[in-house]
Amino acid sequence: MSTLTLTDIRILDPETGMDALGHLRIENGVIAEFGPDCGIYGTVIEGQGLCVAPGLIDMRVTTGEPGRENRETLATAAQAAIAGGVTSMVVMPGTDPVLDDMALIDYVQRRGEGLPVDIMVAGALTKDMDGSTMTEIGLMQQAGAVLFASGKMPITDAQTMRRLMAYASSFNALISNHCITPDMSKGTVAHESDFSARLGLSSAPAVSERIMAERDVALAELTGGRVLLDLISSADVLPVLRRAKAKELEVAASVSINHLALNEIDIGDYRTFAKLEPPLREERDRQALLAAVNDGTIDVIVSDHDPRPAGEKRLPYAEASPGAVGLELLLAAGLSQVADGGLDLLAFLRALTCAPADLLGIEAGRIAEGGVADLVVFDPDEPWVCDASKLRSRSKNTPFDGRRLTGRVRHTMKGGEVVYSAD
Repeated sequence: MSTLTLTDIRILDPETGMDALGHLRIENGVIAEFGPDCGIYGTVIEGQGLCVAPGLIDMRVTTGEPGRENRETLATAAQAAIAGGVTSMVVMPGTDPVLDDMALIDYVQRRGEGLPVDIMVAGALTKDMDGSTMTEIGLMQQAGAVLFASGKMPITDAQTMRRLMAYASSFNALISNHCITPDMSKGTVAHESDFSARLGLSSAPAVSERIMAERDVALAELTGGRVLLDLISSADVLPVLRRAKAKELEVAASVSINHLALNEIDIGDYRTFAKLEPPLREERDRQALLAAVNDGTIDVIVSDHDPRPAGEKRLPYAEASPGAVGLELLLAAGLSQVADGGLDLLAFLRALTCAPADLLGIEAGRIAEGGVADLVVFDPDEPWVCDASKLRSRSKNTPFDGRRLTGRVRHTMKGGEVVYSAD
């Protein structure tokens, strides 16, 4: 019997609101006991000054496998994940080929076996992500798909979206749709503002998000379907989301850590590593998103991990590919906002643990006796500087390169086994 005890550690469980000093004992991969009176046995990890929380669940990870392994493989993504405290992640369907049938869902899951993180798969809503030809959502769900997405291009046809929601509702499947109106954002590379105008960048207004959000909320009300408003980035969407929740509709929302930690000024002198989709927006938007995480309006925070080779980034701003790696920086970027007073610690962790677990219907994201010991141990106060060249991801494209961060992962545990240690 293997036994490990974390001693004198700050235990954080967002589901119950627990924030207390104590010990936590793991036996044979499960949490045996925790609290101030917990017995200390087996191997000991001294936790003084550290925190332990449920392992993070990242609901939006793009990899290159299959088809574009030069960007990222499942194995390299897994190494980046454990260095960031992520123990479960959902892989997006925009691979080559697109993950749009049972065989491909099964293939990715098999490729993920033996990796130090749980690899879950999002199936494509339409064949080859063409936006019109519906996939077999029910069969893919039986094969293991945990949600269904359209990638960075939303389902634009309202009738198609209605049919998808109605079909998915019969399986209680979760649909994720990117909140953007392509007719208003086509060919643009920035948020419409005085700042982007001074830079001479083609831009789209934030109302582009609100238009799509209004449509999807209306269709959710019509069909009774479950929908995730994916990657919201503007304050304009929040009233729409709050109205949907007031009606008790099956509507949730996600936001990327990039849009909680950065704003359009971080583009600076045309920094392509800060070119994202959706684009970075104004400081008022960032502050509104932080407040919406704190009050529970926004359900989930994601890394939006999107690896891009240097050749796709080292181009003129308008020509560079959008996207940033984020698995390894997800926790640290959020803890930096906690240190600055913008985020509540338990609200931040809730959006990365029990909230995504509830949406996905998985047994994870909690600290409970008898529960699997998927845990992250971190120092909430450790200062450090991000060096992109040292990231474990195969691609190094991050807007946080050279940025001072507060808070760092010390250990990550999967099934009670220490799979990452900063030392």
